[in-house]
Amino acid sequence: MYDMKALYEATSVAHAIELLTEHPEARIIAGGSDVLIKMREGKLAGCELVSIYKLDELRGITMDEAGTICIGPLTSFSHITRDPIIQAHLNVLGEAVDMVGGPQIRNIGTIGGNTCNGVTSADSASTLHAFDAIMVIQGPDGVRETPIRSFYRSAGKVDLNHNEVLIAIKIPKASYEGYKGHYIKYAMRNAMDIATLGCSVNCKLSADRKTILDARIAYGVAGPVPMRALSAEAAVKGLPVAKESVERFAKAALGDVNPRTSWRASKEFRLNLCEQLAKRALTEAIRLNGGEL
Repeated sequence: MYDMKALYEATSVAHAIELLTEHPEARIIAGGSDVLIKMREGKLAGCELVSIYKLDELRGITMDEAGTICIGPLTSFSHITRDPIIQAHLNVLGEAVDMVGGPQIRNIGTIGGNTCNGVTSADSASTLHAFDAIMVIQGPDGVRETPIRSFYRSAGKVDLNHNEVLIAIKIPKASYEGYKGHYIKYAMRNAMDIATLGCSVNCKLSADRKTILDARIAYGVAGPVPMRALSAEAAVKGLPVAKESVERFAKAALGDVNPRTSWRASKEFRLNLCEQLAKRALTEAIRLNGGEL
C-alpha cells in the first residue's frame, strides 16, 4: 500500500538533521496525514522517510516568564484546541484548527505539518499570520528564527532547507495581549473540506471599547500563500468602533488580495468572500472584545 524505500526513526532533533543530511531525498514524516496520502496516490513512490513522530520535546504548549507562548510543531490540532493556555490567550487559534478535517485528522495531524506544507488553505496559517507568529528552525548551523510572513515563499514552498527542522512556533505577548479574534472558514461543506477562503481577524480596542487601536487580518486562499491585508489594517487603526469603520476595513482589504479561479470558486467569488468575511470576522472580534456596533 505504501511504497517506500526506507524509514529512518529520529531519536532527537539533532539526529533528524543528521539523517536528512545523509539522505538528501528523504522526506520528514510526523503525523503522516499528508505524506501518507501522497504515498498512496503514488506521488511519493519509492521515497525515503525520516520520522520525527517520537520526539516528544517537539510537543506541547508552554508560556515563558516574558509571556511568549511556544507551540511545539508536533502538537496535534486536538491538543491545541483543548490546551488551557490556548483557550485563555489564543482561543481563535484553537477554533481555527478545530475546523481541520475530521476528528481522526485532528488527533494525528500536527500544526508543524500544517504550516510546513506551505499550502495557502491551511487553517492554522492565516490565524498564525494574524498573531505575528515566529517560526523557530534548527539545522546543521544552529537555530534561527523567521517571521511567519517571511516563512511562506511561494505556493507550496517555505523557508525551510532540506536538512532543517521546525522546532517551535512562538507568539510574543505583545502579539496577543488585549486582542480578541475570530476565524471564518468558507468551504463547500461544513466539515472534511478544504477552505475555499479563510479569514482571521484580531482586534484590540481602547479601554472604553469605543476605538479600534489595532486590527490584524490574514487570509488563506486569497493568494498563492497565506497573507496579511496590511492596507485594511492601516485603514481602520484609530477609527471609532462603528459599522462605517468595518466597511472601510473590508473595502481596503481588496487592495491586497489576489485570489485565483479554481474548480472550487472563481476569482470574482473569492474577492466577494474576502470583503464579506472581513466584515463578519472584524464584527465578531469587536464583539468578543466587548465592543458594540
